Amino acid sequence: QVQLVESGGGLVQPGESLRLSCAASGSIFRFVVMGWYRQVPGKQRELVAEITSSGSTKYADSVKGRFTISRPSAKNTMYLQMNSLKPEDTAVYYCKGSGSWDYWGQGTQVTVSS
Repeated sequence: QVQLVESGGGLVQPGESLRLSCAASGSIFRFVVMGWYRQVPGKQRELVAEITSSGSTKYADSVKGRFTISRPSAKNTMYLQMNSLKPEDTAVYYCKGSGSWDYWGQGTQVTVSS
């Protein structure tokens, strides 16, 4: 059973940065695609960014140029570097690993507020 655990969330002011981590209990090479999603109360969970095992990336238009997703081959961890944060980035952020099955983490809260 694979477990994904997010960390790195918190409260920051607009314009500041955070780096989220998603640590896997086993190798992340089993995941063809890994991604970060976010959800606010009353809304559907939305894709923020995803990265394939070959390193191809995709971003939501709202975060392009500000967020960077990575999954270093030497680590069983995926990252989301979030720069120039805005209040509208406030959400619970989840990581997901997709292979034979989908695995989700428990989420980490990101709050951007002055």
